[in-house]
Amino acid sequence: MKNTLIGIIITLPVIAWSQDPSASEILQKIDENTIAGNRTATTTMIIHGRRSDRTMTMNSWIEGSEKSFSEYLAPAREKGTKMLKLGDQLWMYSPQSDRIIRIAGHMLRQSMMGSDFSYEDMMEDRSISETYTADILGSEFFTERDCWVVRLIAKVDDTTYHTRKIWVDKERLLALKEDRFAKSGKLLKTAEIIEVFKVDERWYPRHMIFKDVLSKTKGTELIIDEIEFDTKIPAHVFSKSSLRK
Repeated sequence: MKNTLIGIIITLPVIAWSQDPSASEILQKIDENTIAGNRTATTTMIIHGRRSDRTMTMNSWIEGSEKSFSEYLAPAREKGTKMLKLGDQLWMYSPQSDRIIRIAGHMLRQSMMGSDFSYEDMMEDRSISETYTADILGSEFFTERDCWVVRLIAKVDDTTYHTRKIWVDKERLLALKEDRFAKSGKLLKTAEIIEVFKVDERWYPRHMIFKDVLSKTKGTELIIDEIEFDTKIPAHVFSKSSLRK
């Protein structure tokens, strides 16, 4: 659930820097572009397995970085599956078994619904400027976009990835490419944004590919079909009773 991952930006005017920004300024601009108090979204996830592909659709309601609720709409065998995140707690409801399961400990590192996202990936939705320190390694072009290459080092103990390397679009202030590493330096996950779109005053990723490099899968696509920011979400949505409704 990805929360959430899942996934998951809007029209900022082009920023005319009087001089190159600092790494911390870049992180702050990314946060301004991607973080909202509340948001609702409909997303499609395409899981490219070793033998076949699976397509899943879900609705999500997200409040800050602490609360999220997702419900799967398709395919038929997954329809009605729900996930609830409250702080560092995660629950899943399966209509097939009519059971609510708390996902904790080592289970958080497992694949979510067979995708390249782990449950930890879906729960990680915090401000990167509060979670990482950064330094600029240089500039490179990625998909014909001029980017800053920035290295992130975790400054908190409970983040999923100790080190990240991101390619940040200098105009749109989005990380278009990302490598995520373990503390040992081993590459664990990669992500690439292949399409962006504007929502209100932000740029936001519409279509991305996420890959667990340690698995034998071919990656997972995440597509934002609809998204709305700063919406009113009833408080009862973020309750365990909503899992069985």
